[in-house]
Amino acid sequence: MSADKKEEKKIPQASAKVKHLRSSARKARLVVDEVRGKKVGDALALLQFSIHKHIARDVEKLIKSAVANLEYKNSDINIEPKDIVIKTIWVDEGTTLKRFQPKAQGRAGRILKRMCHISVTVASDAGN
Repeated sequence: MSADKKEEKKIPQASAKVKHLRSSARKARLVVDEVRGKKVGDALALLQFSIHKHIARDVEKLIKSAVANLEYKNSDINIEPKDIVIKTIWVDEGTTLKRFQPKAQGRAGRILKRMCHISVTVASDAGN
C-alpha cells in the first residue's frame, strides 16, 4: 500500500511578518494587491517605483526579509533568486490609537490612528 503512494516533493518556502505598521489596512491592501502572485524580482521593481505610496517601502523590506529567510532556511539547496515567487501576501487590521482634537463650542473630534499587520510567504518556483 505504501508503494502506491507518491511522495510529494516539498517546495521550499519561508514567511515574514510585520506588525503594528503605522498605516491603515485599506491603504496597505492597494500596494499588496499589486504584487500578489508575482515573481520577487518583478514585485521589488514595481514597489521601487511606487513613489506615491509610502507603504511600498515597508512592503519591499518585508519581501526582502522573507527571501532572506528562505535562503537561510534552505542553505543546502541551491535556490535561484529569479525563481522565487510570492505565494501569499495579506494585510490584517491592527490596533487603533484613539486621539481627540478640540473642536468648537467645547466639543471633541475623534482621530483614529490605524495600524496594520502584513504577512508574506515566498516559495521557490523552480519545479514548475
